Amino acid sequence: MAPITYDMEVTSSIPPAKMFKAFVLDGDTLIPKVLPQAIKSVETLQGDGGAGTIKLTTFGEGSKHKCVKHKVDAVDKENFTYSYSIIEGDALDGFESISYHIKIVPSHDGGSICKNRSIYCPKGDNKVTEEEIKSGKDKASSIFKAVEAYLLANPDC
Repeated sequence: MAPITYDMEVTSSIPPAKMFKAFVLDGDTLIPKVLPQAIKSVETLQGDGGAGTIKLTTFGEGSKHKCVKHKVDAVDKENFTYSYSIIEGDALDGFESISYHIKIVPSHDGGSICKNRSIYCPKGDNKVTEEEIKSGKDKASSIFKAVEAYLLANPDC
């Protein structure tokens, strides 16, 4: 079956450099702090955070998935881009691969826009429903907005 790609955008009043640092570079510690019910922990298993780094994400109580391992495909701190692929875990059930590409760009008002592309390559006849896509978009948006709220409440971060 052909890959399923969906794009989403989330706006923020936080400038791109600050949002990228919090959401991507500091996200392994910040996201479990601001959303422990969604992500319990992120542990680096191998690497220094750059391309090739392997991380283990453990999800919070009640999550559909227990944990996943992902590989960082690329990090570009100057252009605020980050790509990673799921390489192991129950989220891959029914999929050959899942990858995510994030780019944070400036918005006209001094804030930023997080552009996120998700690519799912199903195994065999497996399908991704509109409900699953909406759920994924809602989760990604809520994480981004939680990081934004944290930065607004803690401007010195």
